Amino acid sequence: MQQIAKPSVQSLFLQMRFNGQPLSTGTGFVSLSAKGPVLITNRHNLTGRRQDNDKPISPTGGIPNEVLVFQNLKGQLGSWQGKIEPLYSDPEYEEKRWVEHPVLGAKADFVALPLTQLDDVELYPYDPGKPGEDMLIGPAESVSVIGFPFGISAGGLFPVWATGFIASEPIVDFDDLPIQLIDCRSRQGQSGSPVLAYRSGGMVAMADGSSAAFARPVSKLIGIYSGRINAESDIGIVWKTSAIFDLVNSIQL
Repeated sequence: MQQIAKPSVQSLFLQMRFNGQPLSTGTGFVSLSAKGPVLITNRHNLTGRRQDNDKPISPTGGIPNEVLVFQNLKGQLGSWQGKIEPLYSDPEYEEKRWVEHPVLGAKADFVALPLTQLDDVELYPYDPGKPGEDMLIGPAESVSVIGFPFGISAGGLFPVWATGFIASEPIVDFDDLPIQLIDCRSRQGQSGSPVLAYRSGGMVAMADGSSAAFARPVSKLIGIYSGRINAESDIGIVWKTSAIFDLVNSIQL
């Protein structure tokens, strides 16, 4: 009997809202910090503003004050429940709850939001400190952006796997930031998606030049997708896993 691939339960559907009014959709995933579980997603999802010009993303001009996170229900694979997480800790919306990168701050388009509503929730976290098998990840290798383009799912709230290719040398930083480029026809709603090198098994090329046989699917977290370099291109921006690790590791007791 065919099973659900684990990454299909690790990507979470997000709805950014203001006092219950939907403004936009996106994607996120969970990681574990020293203070507990956090939602990793794009900064622009939670600010409700574009990273490049700070203009509101929603056509209504609204800015979110909460995010509805559709979490997996404990012991009920294929069932989800929306959990409301506030984005600010004060009524004036000045004290943001999310944590930004310890060095890059607002320049990094990914953040960690501490999760508080976890009753009856099953967590399937990514560990950016242990991103997966040490597979060969180089130009033209295939990767998948696992999220919710245009707010749609592949059935229930299982994400869509959009597959493309590594488009830049992994050891090189695009624009002097910890960014990897990919060539993938990804679209709005996939912001915040984990980007994964996923192999279904068999012989897999490894980073040391060898090949290894796997009797199970193997994967490696490449980073978090945050949009395209411009509206006319399919070249996408992926913030590297190493930078996500730095963020999560900065959240201490």
